[in-house]
Amino acid sequence: MNQTPAANRIHIGFFGRRNAGKSSLVNAVTGQELAVVSETKGTTTDPVYKTMELLPMGPVMIIDTPGYDDEGSLGELRVKKTKQVLNKTDVAILVIDAVSGMGSVESELVGLFEKKQIPYLLVYNKCDLITNRQREEEKKTEGEASQRELRSHVMHVSALHKTNIYELKERIAALHQDDSVGRRLAGDLVQPNDFVVLVTPIDSAAPKGRLILPQQQVIRDLLEAGAASIVIRETELTKTLDRLGTKPALVITDSQAFKRVAAETSADIPLTSFSILMARYKGILETAVRGAAMIGQLQDGDTVLISEGCTHHRQCEDIGTVKLPRWLGEFTGKKLHTEFTSGTEFPEDFERYRLIIHCGGCMITEREMRYRMQCAVDANVPMTNYGTAIAYMNGILKRSLGLFPDLQEFIETERKST
Repeated sequence: MNQTPAANRIHIGFFGRRNAGKSSLVNAVTGQELAVVSETKGTTTDPVYKTMELLPMGPVMIIDTPGYDDEGSLGELRVKKTKQVLNKTDVAILVIDAVSGMGSVESELVGLFEKKQIPYLLVYNKCDLITNRQREEEKKTEGEASQRELRSHVMHVSALHKTNIYELKERIAALHQDDSVGRRLAGDLVQPNDFVVLVTPIDSAAPKGRLILPQQQVIRDLLEAGAASIVIRETELTKTLDRLGTKPALVITDSQAFKRVAAETSADIPLTSFSILMARYKGILETAVRGAAMIGQLQDGDTVLISEGCTHHRQCEDIGTVKLPRWLGEFTGKKLHTEFTSGTEFPEDFERYRLIIHCGGCMITEREMRYRMQCAVDANVPMTNYGTAIAYMNGILKRSLGLFPDLQEFIETERKST
């Protein structure tokens, strides 16, 4: 709990052709031999990730990507991985060989940055190799540059001689606009000295010796708010509520225990889940609430995509591949098809899906979570998340959103309790 989670770090991606000097520049910026450097084209075959503190930005994730001009069948896969990195990138650094200059590859990348609204910096590397004559020609070219390049930030550096590296870090920091300042997971829902009960089941699917990331983050946020967290299993909930001697300000549960926790928590105690709080934090809760209504409209033969942002060892009672498909079948009474993705994998073609159910997204950045949501919206495929879907299927969606009055208008299709 003493490190900034990767999903909460600013992601800085380095892009460009093979041998433009991306890896050398990454090493210069990080001050470490993070990436392998070679004269051979295509040395970087997979994205390389490095967490670090980059002042004045703070905690960041540096990403060195394969060359975007890679060729052959393996090259296509590497380019695909590079495109996936774009979905989580907060600031893009386009590394250009100063001798060769801008070309079609660079122009295509700039187009992708602008399409995805990623702030970017054009960095001409190997400036130590530029002759005076080339510099004069470059100045003339800059005067005739396209409006696209004029709108961007341009720098000249030498990774080899560490020229302008400090200035590059300053320019990167200036590009990032952090709109998450002041945003809270749960701290804004309570007052100092409030009691908050956190229900965290410990079953066969729970990680050994630790809490999952959303639980850790909520506890940390409640500490900052001055509230007292009481962490229990679902089996101790009733006795804990009886022995508290005062009504807790809030009960937050793992979604898998939603049904039991709702039954054992009186209606006058606010109740929600870690997954719903994470959806709110990532900015997709409204979409998730709208998408949950599709569960009640699923028909025989429909395909549901269940997607997770992380990869982990699947247990016998895994929520994504076992429990959710079972609950969907029991709730709808339909014979449904389910497909699964995890980690960085997320489909580009959504035509065959009737619904997408995503995890809370604690392990991926807000930008990537919003990208996935927008892909679904653009394809007109409803998307929800684990906690919202489970609350809907248990008839407690309205109650689990009681803390968020602005969302009440979106839950008219909530399943009526029997």
